[in-house]
Amino acid sequence: MLSRVADSIYWMSRYLERCEHLARLLDVTLDLQPERSPLAGQLAFQHLYQSLNLPLPDIELTATTVVQQLLFANDYDGAVVHHIRLARENARQVREQISSEMWEQINRLYLRLQNSSVQEFWLGQPHAFFQQVKEGVQLFHGICAATMNRSESWYFIQLGKYLERAVNIAAILRVHYQQLATHALNPADQHLIMVGLLRSCTAFESYCKVYTADIQPKQIAEFLLLNNVSPYSVRFCVDWAFLGLNRIAEINNTHRNSLVYRRIGRLNAALEFMTIEDVLNNEFTSYLADIQQQAAEIHNIITQNYINYAVSEKLTTTYA
Repeated sequence: MLSRVADSIYWMSRYLERCEHLARLLDVTLDLQPERSPLAGQLAFQHLYQSLNLPLPDIELTATTVVQQLLFANDYDGAVVHHIRLARENARQVREQISSEMWEQINRLYLRLQNSSVQEFWLGQPHAFFQQVKEGVQLFHGICAATMNRSESWYFIQLGKYLERAVNIAAILRVHYQQLATHALNPADQHLIMVGLLRSCTAFESYCKVYTADIQPKQIAEFLLLNNVSPYSVRFCVDWAFLGLNRIAEINNTHRNSLVYRRIGRLNAALEFMTIEDVLNNEFTSYLADIQQQAAEIHNIITQNYINYAVSEKLTTTYA
C-alpha cells in the first residue's frame, strides 16, 4: 500500500473515533450537570478538557461556552466539527480504497454538522443531536464492515480505531480516578463520577451484566482496563490493534519481530496477564499514563514503518 493511502485511512479512522468519543463525553457531561453539586459541576467541565488531553481554555466554563468550543468551533483543533472535517478530507483522498457507501455516510455526517449551529442545538434536543453524531460514526463502521474487502485498508481502519479508543479510555480513566483522589466530594457526586465514567465509555449496561448494578471504583477500573470482551476496555482495544498489525504484517510479508510488533505485543501480553490488584497496588493513574505513553510510541513506530519510511526501503515512483 502507498504510504499516503495508509496515512489517510489510518487518520480517517482515528478522527472518526475522536468525533464519536467527544460527542459522547459532551452528552454525558451535560446530562449529569443538573444532579451535581456546584463544585462537582465546575470540576466536570475542567476534567472534560483534561480527559481529551486539551489545555483548559481562558474562558468561563459553562455549558454554553463548552458546547460552542468543543462542538461547533471550526477553528479549534479539539472540536467535533474539526475532527469530522479532517476525517472527511482523509476519506476524500482515498475514495478509490473505500466503498461509495462509506464516502456517502461520512459526507452526510460532515454536512449535517456543517449546516448546524449552536442556536439550533440549544433550541432543539441536545441529546438527540449528540445521538445523531454517535450513530453517524457507528453507521459508518457498520457500512465499512458490510461493504469493504478484508484487505490492508480494512486493517488500517481497525488499527486506527482501536488504538485511538485505547488512548481515550486510558485518559478518561486516569482523569476520573485523579478526581476521586484529589477532591473531597460528597458520596452522591462520587457516585455520579463513576456512573458518568461508565456511560462515557458506552459501558454502563455491559458493566452491570458482569458486576450487577453495584457501582464500585475497583470493579469499574477492572472492567474498563482488563475486560477481554467489552469493546470499550483498554485490553480489548489493544488486542484488536495487535490483531490488525498482525494481518498487515502477513499481507506485506514483513517480519513479526519488527519493533512495532514487539512493542504492541508486549503491551497486549501485560494487559492479558495483569490483575487489577497488581495495578492498584502500584500507582493506578501513573500506570494509565504509562499506557498512554506506550500507545503514543506505538503510533510513532507505525508512522515510521508504514507512512514515513525511507525511500530506499520500498520501490517508489517519482512523478514530475
